[in-house]
Parts: sequence; C-alpha cells; structure tokens
Amino acid sequence: MSTPLRILGIETSCDETAAAVVLRDERGGRILGDVVLSQLEEHSAYGGVVPEIAARAHVEALDTLIEEALLRAGVTLKDIDAIAATSGPGLIGGLIVGLMTGKAIARATGKPLYAVNHLEGHALTARLTDGLSFPYLMLLVSGGHTQLILVKGVGDYERWGTTIDDALGEAFDKTAKLLGLPYPGGPAVERAARAGDPERFDFPRPLVGDARLDFSFSGLKTAVRQAAQSLEPVTNEDIADICASFQRAISRTLKDRVGRGLKRFKEDYAAVDEPALVVAGGVAANQTLRTTLQGLCDEHGFRFVAPPLQLCTDNAAMIAWAGAERLAAGLPPDSLNVAPRSRWPLDTQAQALIGSGRRGAKA
Repeated sequence: MSTPLRILGIETSCDETAAAVVLRDERGGRILGDVVLSQLEEHSAYGGVVPEIAARAHVEALDTLIEEALLRAGVTLKDIDAIAATSGPGLIGGLIVGLMTGKAIARATGKPLYAVNHLEGHALTARLTDGLSFPYLMLLVSGGHTQLILVKGVGDYERWGTTIDDALGEAFDKTAKLLGLPYPGGPAVERAARAGDPERFDFPRPLVGDARLDFSFSGLKTAVRQAAQSLEPVTNEDIADICASFQRAISRTLKDRVGRGLKRFKEDYAAVDEPALVVAGGVAANQTLRTTLQGLCDEHGFRFVAPPLQLCTDNAAMIAWAGAERLAAGLPPDSLNVAPRSRWPLDTQAQALIGSGRRGAKA
C-alpha cells in the first residue's frame, strides 16, 4: 500500500507501559514517537512482576504516555489511521487496561482497531527496522517464550520449535534469584558473567543432538542450583564463574538447536537468495547470545538481524507496526467486542506444549 499510514500503538502486556506512533509508506517504516515507562522499581522488591501492581501502574500512566507519544510524533488523533493495542498474550489485568483504552479511542475517533498479538509485534519488528522480506526464521527468546518460528507473511506463522519446560528468560531470572543477584535476572547474570570463567563448570546442554527443534532449560537450571549448593557459601568469584558457565551452556545449546533450524530453512526454501534469522524478545539483548547467533549465521550463510535493544524488550512501536502491517495487507480490523487473551500462540495449529504461551508470562 503506497498511501502513508500512521498508527497509534499501545502496549501493556506486562510491566512496561508504552505508547508509540509509527509511519508506514512506500519507503518502509519509521517511528515518529515512542514512549516507554518501566515499572522496574515497583516490582524489584518482589523479585518478579506482581500483576495487580502492574495493572494499577498502567491505569495511572497510559493516558499521559499516549499524549506524549502523539506530541513527539507531531500529530493528533485526527491524523491517526488506526489504533493497535496488545490483546495478548500476557497478564490479563494489564491487557484489559491497554485494550480498553484502545477501544475507547477507536470508538471516540471512528478509527479502526487492531487487537495485536504481542508475539506478532516481535515477529514483524525486523520489517520495520531492516525492511526484511518474507519468509524468514525468528528465534523468540523472552521470559515467557522460547520458540523458533517460520515467518511466512503477516498473520502467517509456523512454529518449528518451542520449550518443553522453562523459557530461556525464566531460566535467567531463576538463576539470578538463586545466586542472590538483583531483578531483572537476565542483565544481572550477563554482568556477573563478564568476570567469570566459562570453563569452570561443565553444565548440561539440554536436547543437543536431538533431531527435533525444541528447547529445554529445566535441567540446566537444576545443575546450576546443585553447583551453587555444593559451594555454599558462594563467593563473588563463584557467582561469576557459575554465570559465565551458564551462559556458555546456553550458547552451545542455541548453536545446536538454531543451527538445525537454519539447515531446515535452507532445505525448505532453497530459492530464497538471502535467508535471514531474526532474534527477538527481551533475552535478545544479551550480547553473548547475539555473538553466538551472529557466528552461527555467518557459518550457514544467513543474514543475522537483531533489532535495536529498545525494540527487543516490550514496546509499543512494534505493536503499532504490526497494526500498520495488518492494515496495509488489507486484513480487517477487529470488533470493539474483541476480548484480551492471556494465552495466544502465533501458530494456532501447533501442538500446545509446556512453555508455549504460558499464562501470565512475559512475552
């Protein structure tokens, strides 16, 4: 669609309140205004996200953030072509706040509403930032999901692999909590690992060598706990070494699991001239894992696409862009009766496994 589209996006699926305005035209996509309010301080004392606190914070901040996003974009609601609000998966209280706000704006302005799957926001971000063409492979790694997904088109996704137990982000968070590191766990583990010896502990690499493309991190998490218990009381050096060895085991696991996915993609889509792997989700901010995936793509002849760090974590720009993509593709808007969904897999035909669209998990 050559007609410029300006979309207002709203994201409230977990512990970030966000609003953004994006532009989609014949040249691609551009973020006009993007505002994210983190609730980190509100939840850090509890070592995780408290749903009731998150929902209350969304209510208090969302209206102001929408006004700020419009102001930064230099537009008003009259200039907006559609509203896109996260409708799932996520914490139901937060989803209700964002979706109801989107419905209210759509009703008041007469603009169409797109109830967006949060995971689709991640899946399509690379088209906003890098102009990527379909099809491509996406590794989604976050607190609630670890999936390898074939992105064939807007609204057209095929899950090739998923976690059979814990999501990768959950494994990071629980490892951090076990070692007494602050929340959020992922960045804390990464910081500690920089000073550690990755060779000290030979942690397991779950499912390495398995023909299927699924993931498993529960056994690795158990091995970390056992190592820490055997050393009690752990020193700062012990913690650094455990974190470094933990990241090394994950890197080697991803190299095997994702590597098999890249081979499958080349077999199934041999006609694609420049195959690409996109990494998305909060854990995609981890530089060690990015380096591993970059090397893997170089080895297999894939383009490696990692969106800017601020677009890896929860944000409204990706939700607005997903709405723009759906509108440009001619997909119909959603009814104002659409309901939020705490569980909402991208591939609705895939077999439900533990860890896939876990209720209340951060996507």
